[in-house]
Amino acid sequence: MTSRDVGVGEPTVRGLLSSNRDLRLLLAAGLVTMTGDWMLSVGLVYTVYDVTGSTVASAGALVAAFVPQVLTGLVAGVFVDRWSRARTMVVGNLLMAAGITPLLLVHGADDVWIVYAVLAANAVLDVFVATADSAMLPLIVTGEGRLTANALNGQVGQVARLVGGATGGVVAAAGGLGAVVVADVATFLLAALLVQLIRTPTRPARELAREPVDRAGSEEAGSEEAGSEEAGPVGAVRRVVLEWAEGAATVRRSRVLKVLLAFSLITAVGEGIMGTLFTPYVKDILEGNAATLGTINSAQAVGGILGGFVAAAAGRRWSARALFGWGAVVFGLIDLAIFVYPVVYVAAWPAVLGMALVGFPGAVCIAARTTLLQDHSTDEQRGRIFALIFGVTALSLTVGAVTAGFLGESLGIIQVLALQGGGYVAAGSMVLVFIGSAARVEAAPIEQTADL
Repeated sequence: MTSRDVGVGEPTVRGLLSSNRDLRLLLAAGLVTMTGDWMLSVGLVYTVYDVTGSTVASAGALVAAFVPQVLTGLVAGVFVDRWSRARTMVVGNLLMAAGITPLLLVHGADDVWIVYAVLAANAVLDVFVATADSAMLPLIVTGEGRLTANALNGQVGQVARLVGGATGGVVAAAGGLGAVVVADVATFLLAALLVQLIRTPTRPARELAREPVDRAGSEEAGSEEAGSEEAGPVGAVRRVVLEWAEGAATVRRSRVLKVLLAFSLITAVGEGIMGTLFTPYVKDILEGNAATLGTINSAQAVGGILGGFVAAAAGRRWSARALFGWGAVVFGLIDLAIFVYPVVYVAAWPAVLGMALVGFPGAVCIAARTTLLQDHSTDEQRGRIFALIFGVTALSLTVGAVTAGFLGESLGIIQVLALQGGGYVAAGSMVLVFIGSAARVEAAPIEQTADL
């Protein structure tokens, strides 16, 4: 693989989908499981608040889902870079299907601890699955076409948000949390089946390279390994630490990856603020209700779906760096307008329109960011780099959520939410200033794809 900063040669959406069966399976698996995730998320929030009547209990569910990802992100990538990515996704989905079944025991406020435990356990598994998914896509779509594929993946997430978010509350209201759990279990099982059908070999390049030596099992190779690596649990932990350090060192040496890590740190704090204060913003500032909140969220999902087509088309003309940086800047400016306009005019329809519009640059930004991450990492270390990004994002989300809880009352909802939009403008500007020629000049190691 060579580092690239131009999108010229990107195939059309139709051409990519029609020619790549495994991509269709991967996208379908993502659509199914993320729809179930949104259903469960909405259903759990509804249930926790319904049985406790406490916003603090609802916030606890958010923390239970984020904090384990911070710690898991430090080590998950090491193992994803050792294991078959497809097998990791299959096993992870099966374990998550089993892991949410204890939610069937939740019937009242005394059982809310079960919700927290399930969310924490599945958050750990989700890091492995999400990291494997991000690392597997470049094996299925090699060379040109990654930006288009990532744009499609972003659309899948928005469709899942629209469908799952809309149906989760309905299912919870009609059949209770049990109905939501059964539906989500079904999505995990179906996603595991779809990934199992993927034919592309997804074992890490380094494991393929070591396979002849492993098969030979010579005494010389065994003695060298015994001499170079400590045996037992201490040696295993040391190897994990060393492999994680290798991935971190790769990020430290790459200007592009360092900028992407900083971008995630800045913008995820804003997303944590948004997640905490957006409902109070709709209720107290816009004087809306639950229906208003649902309409605004749906508008953003629709904008994101349409924005995915924009991202795929733009990839044929613009560089990933330009799409990433300018997409973030425009996203932030629209968000600022959404949060500030109620100072002079209180009504919900501008927020609905703004959320639909912000979906376009949001989809472009996400697709371009993922493409840059994939293009500036090798298959051998990609899992560790993506897991590091996931861990940093989870940490920043938690910091943003906690910060918003304290500052929202002292500074005001609008003032604190404005930090989210300003953060995207600042982070996008950083991308445009500091990546620049680095995306073209940095020499990424050549992918080992001959045997894939």
